[in-house]
Amino acid sequence: MLLVTSNPSRQLLYLSFIGTVRPEDFAGGRTDITTQLAGLAPGFHYLVDLTHLEFMGLECMAELGGFMDLIGKSGVGLVVQVIPDPSKDIGMNILTVFHYPHGLRTVTYQNLTEAVTALGL
Repeated sequence: MLLVTSNPSRQLLYLSFIGTVRPEDFAGGRTDITTQLAGLAPGFHYLVDLTHLEFMGLECMAELGGFMDLIGKSGVGLVVQVIPDPSKDIGMNILTVFHYPHGLRTVTYQNLTEAVTALGL
């Protein structure tokens, strides 16, 4: 499952991967992301949270890359990733190189508290 939300006053897009994520979960997520991006200005911050991810297979990588392309083209200014368990890093760092604009600042934290503190929320 994907949970997508935003806070326009803080210029923040939030995406959480929950449980077992399948390719079909991305269809609704794309609509949600597009809707949430409409309320954000270029330079917004993007917080992606893998805290509750149990499993995401390789068959999801194309869809995940598509999300990254969409977010990158929308003018993201900072990507903050929460990856509590390195074994659950689903290739985010590699995908970042190919799907986000060159030079985009990306930082990774082990828990949501650290990430939220770094974002000043």
